[in-house]
Amino acid sequence: MLFERLARIRSIAAAGLLCAATCLASSGVQAGPRDWSGQVTLYGWGAGVLGDFRPLPGAPRLSFDNSFSDVLEDLDAAFFMTTLARRGDLVLFSDLTYSSSSRSGRVPPGIAASGKLTMRSATLAAGKRVQAGPQTTLDLLGGARFWSIDGLVSVPLVGVSVARKANFADPILALRTNTQLSPRWSLLAYLDAGGFGVGSDLTWQAAVTANYKVSDQVYLSVGWRHLYVDYSDNGADFDGSMTGPLIGATLRF
Repeated sequence: MLFERLARIRSIAAAGLLCAATCLASSGVQAGPRDWSGQVTLYGWGAGVLGDFRPLPGAPRLSFDNSFSDVLEDLDAAFFMTTLARRGDLVLFSDLTYSSSSRSGRVPPGIAASGKLTMRSATLAAGKRVQAGPQTTLDLLGGARFWSIDGLVSVPLVGVSVARKANFADPILALRTNTQLSPRWSLLAYLDAGGFGVGSDLTWQAAVTANYKVSDQVYLSVGWRHLYVDYSDNGADFDGSMTGPLIGATLRF
């Protein structure tokens, strides 16, 4: 079992590196002698979990499919951070995400139940800035997303409490674009997709933010982010997403 997991991790890492190398090679990246520039953004994210989670075959299914107001009520905590570093046309990108939601309800035939779902992910990608105009920039990226999902379903009346932790990784392809709307305002959009059966069956995310320039080093952002994953393994499955509004602050250097 250990050797199978090590082999799988190696294949995922190789796939992620291949994605990044393909983006770099196909675009002909040349870093050149230019200095590095970068930015770090920290977001508060009003995101709850939407979807279904089953920790083991035959275990109660925990559902988070509700209205957006219910999603926010279920939410315990959610935040994420992104970093971007660039030298010439070479672009390095990462994001770290954390979300925790809990829910109380009933399972058939009407028995009280509760559950908790915690999701963590880390995305690492590299690529090239293929467009660097005065109004719009476009980055093409390839890399990997690493997941850790913890789920717990409890049915106190029948003495059942089932927990499951899943760790896996997915290759991804991504694009990121930034459009200058005015001297102070800009619009940022990010989209990626991956999985392809390597770790999950499918993962994708989309984020859009409106950004206000406070100074050359500080920006404030508001927007929306949606992160989806469809994962199953040995009877355990999770098919759902984290979605919601965000507010953030960026430091450039």
